[in-house]
Amino acid sequence: MEKLTDVDAAVLEIEDGEVWDAVAAFDSAVRLERQARALGDDLLVQRARLCRVTMLMRTGDPVVAVRNIWGVHRWADQHRETRLQARVQMVWSALHYVLGDAAKSLECALRSVELLDETATSYMRVWHRLKLADALAGLGSMEAARVRYAHAEEQCHRYDRPDLLLWVLNNHAYMEFANGDLERAERLADRLREAAAELKPAQLDTIGQIEIGNGRFARAERTLLLCLERCGDGREEEGHSLAGYLLTLARARRGLGAYDRAQSSLDESRALCDRRDLGHVLVQVHEEQAELYAARGEHAAAFASFKEFHRAYVSRYTADQESQARTRQALFETAEAREEARRDPLTGLRNRRFVDERLPALIDGDPSLTVALVDVDHFKRINDELSHDVGDQVLVTLSQLLVDGVASSVPDGFAARLGGEEFLLVLPRTPLPDALSLVDRIRETVSAHPWEMPFPVTISAGLASVESAPTRTQAAVVAVADRNLYAAKRSGRNRVMCETLQPTA
Repeated sequence: MEKLTDVDAAVLEIEDGEVWDAVAAFDSAVRLERQARALGDDLLVQRARLCRVTMLMRTGDPVVAVRNIWGVHRWADQHRETRLQARVQMVWSALHYVLGDAAKSLECALRSVELLDETATSYMRVWHRLKLADALAGLGSMEAARVRYAHAEEQCHRYDRPDLLLWVLNNHAYMEFANGDLERAERLADRLREAAAELKPAQLDTIGQIEIGNGRFARAERTLLLCLERCGDGREEEGHSLAGYLLTLARARRGLGAYDRAQSSLDESRALCDRRDLGHVLVQVHEEQAELYAARGEHAAAFASFKEFHRAYVSRYTADQESQARTRQALFETAEAREEARRDPLTGLRNRRFVDERLPALIDGDPSLTVALVDVDHFKRINDELSHDVGDQVLVTLSQLLVDGVASSVPDGFAARLGGEEFLLVLPRTPLPDALSLVDRIRETVSAHPWEMPFPVTISAGLASVESAPTRTQAAVVAVADRNLYAAKRSGRNRVMCETLQPTA
C-alpha cells in the first residue's frame, strides 16, 4: 500500500505544479483519490478529487466538472478546511469565466485570496493573487489589476519563487497588451526576458505577440522560432499551444512581408487544428489567412477566406453557446438539487443538514448570536385526535409564522425544521435579552392565531446564546437551548425560557 506521505506529495505536485499534460494528470488524480480513500484520509480524498475537477476543466469538460465540484465544496465548508476552500474558489472562478460571467469569476477569485491563511502554500499565495489580478484585468480594471500584480510579485520575492515570477510578469504583460497599453506591455516583456535565461514557450509567445503589436516583426520572428524550438514536437505543451505559436509566427512573418514563410507557418497551424480538432485556433487561422491574402493583393482570395472565417466564427460561437448552456444547466441542476437537499419538503424551511453546515461557522464568528429551540405543545394530541393531515397543516402554518417573526427583526436570521414538531431559530447579532423579546412575540402570535381547532395550539421555546454555552460549538449551544426548552415544558408549556433571564409566559 502507498504511504500517506507519498500520496500527499503526489497530490501536492498536481495542486502546485506546472501541469502540461492534463489528461495524464487527470488519470493520476483518479488513482490518487482511490489510494487516499484506501488510506482513510478524507481530506486527501477531497484534495485529489478537486485535482480531478481541475483537469476536467483543462480538458474541456466543464459540465462534468460542475457536477463534481459541489461535493468538494460542501465537504470543505463543513470541515472548515480553509486551504481547500481557497482552492475550490479558484476552480469556481475558472468555471464562471468559461460561462462568460466575468463578475462572478472575479468574486470567486477575490474569495480565494481572502481565504488564504497560514496553511496556504507559497504557490497559492502567488497564484491566487495572480488570478485575481487577471480577473480584474479581464474586466478592464487595469489600475486595480496592477496593484494585485504588484502584490503577486512581492509574494514571489518573499517566498523565493522565481518560477512563479515569470508567470506574473507574463500574465501582466499580456493583459496590458490586451487592454491596449503597448508601451507598458513592452517594458514588462523586457523584464520577463531579463528574469530567466530560458523562458517557457508560452511566455515567449506572449513576448512575440507584444513585439508584433509594437511593429517589431523581425524580433518577433526570432522570438517565435525560439518558442517553437523549445516546444519541440509539442508533447510538452497542451494540444492547442503549438498551433497557436505557429499562428503567431505567421503574423510576425506577414508583418515582415515574408508572405511565403507566413503561409508555410499558417499551413502547419491549420494542419494541427484539423488533426487535433482545435476549433478556437482554427477560427483565428481563417482570419489570418484572409489578412495574408489581402497583404499579397489577392483580394478575391482574401474575400473568400474572410467568408470562411465568418462561417467558422459563427459555428464556433454557436458551439460555445451550446457548451455554456449545457454547463449552466448542469450548474442549475446541481445547485437546485443541493438546495432541495437542504430544505424540509413539508414546510420549505431549512433542514437539519443545512443547520449542521451553517451553524458552526456562525457560532464561531458571532459572539452575540442566539438560537431558540421551538416545540409544538401537545402535538401528539393533534395527530391522534384530528389526523396527521391536520398536524401537517399546523406545521406548515407555524413555519410561516416563525419565518415572518424572525424576518421582522432579524432579516439575516432563519428558521429550520429539525424533525417532527421541533424547530430551530437562528438569530445572528441578537443578544439574549433581544432574542427573548422576539421569540416571546412569536409565541404570542402563535397562540393568538385563528387555528380553527377544538383546542389551542401553542409553542414552548428554550434559548441559548453563544456566550451562555460552556464552549463555542454547535453541540454546546444547542444543548443549552434544549435544556431550557425542557424547563419550559416542565413549567407548564406555552412559554420561553433561558437560564440567565426571567422566563416569559
